[in-house]
Amino acid sequence: MKKALLKLAALAAIAASTLFAQDITGTWQGTLTIPNAKRDLRTVIKIAKADSDKYKATFYSIDQGGQPLGGSATLQGSTVKMVLPGLGASYEGKLDTDGVNMTGTFTQGGQLPLNLKKVNASEAWEIPTPPPVLKPMAKDANPSFEVATIKPGDPSRQGRGFGVRGREFSTLNTTLNSLIVFAYGVHPRQIVNGQPWMDEDKFDILAKPDGEGQPSDAQWKLMLQKMLTDRFQLKFHHEKKELSVYALVAAKTGPKLTKSEGDPNGLPGLFFRGLGNLPARNANMGDLAGLLQSAVLDRPVVDQTDIKGRYDFELKWTPDENQFQSLGMKVQPPAGADSLPDLFTAMQEQLGLKLTSTKADVDVLAIAHVAKPSGN
Repeated sequence: MKKALLKLAALAAIAASTLFAQDITGTWQGTLTIPNAKRDLRTVIKIAKADSDKYKATFYSIDQGGQPLGGSATLQGSTVKMVLPGLGASYEGKLDTDGVNMTGTFTQGGQLPLNLKKVNASEAWEIPTPPPVLKPMAKDANPSFEVATIKPGDPSRQGRGFGVRGREFSTLNTTLNSLIVFAYGVHPRQIVNGQPWMDEDKFDILAKPDGEGQPSDAQWKLMLQKMLTDRFQLKFHHEKKELSVYALVAAKTGPKLTKSEGDPNGLPGLFFRGLGNLPARNANMGDLAGLLQSAVLDRPVVDQTDIKGRYDFELKWTPDENQFQSLGMKVQPPAGADSLPDLFTAMQEQLGLKLTSTKADVDVLAIAHVAKPSGN
């Protein structure tokens, strides 16, 4: 009798395993209901096989333009888990026995119910045609800002940063030092002989380029360099100085990065959702190193990964009191900080990258002359 029960249990286990060995590849869709929003958001997720036990997931928010966002998915029993690093989001759902319906939760800051259904081509919602991509500006172009408005920042307004929308460049509450950091790709410690107001006075900038086409990242920075010379009368010379730096290298485990579905010639998107919460889209290792040195760390960061290409990823950590000083922000532990590692551990565990402390001769910008900006 006991042997018979064991056989029945084994058969049940095999049946359950077979039952949930579902094929989750294909197109899944459902509606994301957001409290207090004017409309629901139709969501499409396309899942394809990546290797023996992993899947590639591409996410589309139909009512928000339908731009593709890359991610990954796993299937364990009846549980499907997806990670969308470029959104700082994840999804966990349970398959029904028919393998056609999935009941789950979408997490991005908060948690929202999202039930998905596997559909065929005739049932699938149409993914909007993305807006036409502007023709890139000629690589040999030498652009300048045709129009540039500089205004004092509003001290009562929260936030700080840089943005590009189409052919429009803007900054919010940026100091001259932060403009130099962005334009020349240096750490604040690489700016010497400056004046106190360079790190105190804040400016809002709105500018548009001359010429035709969509500028590259390097061309936007070139235009900003020209504007700093023209409007801030910035003059400096280069020196070499040995400084303590962090070398960004690949960890022994190898990188853990999701190849971006974005335009390989497009601009990167790295925007903090809070201190210690960094989702990134279409970014390369130089972009990551640049952001870490300009906004987070107290020393320059040198990219030594030799990793090419653009990736989507998410980095979450508990910041310490020595981080984000260049933004003039006081670090407070984020919600759930007890479960988050420090930056150096998070880099290895989440991205397969490593920050190594060392010393190196780096370029330093020695300020010779600067003035508050000329009128518009």
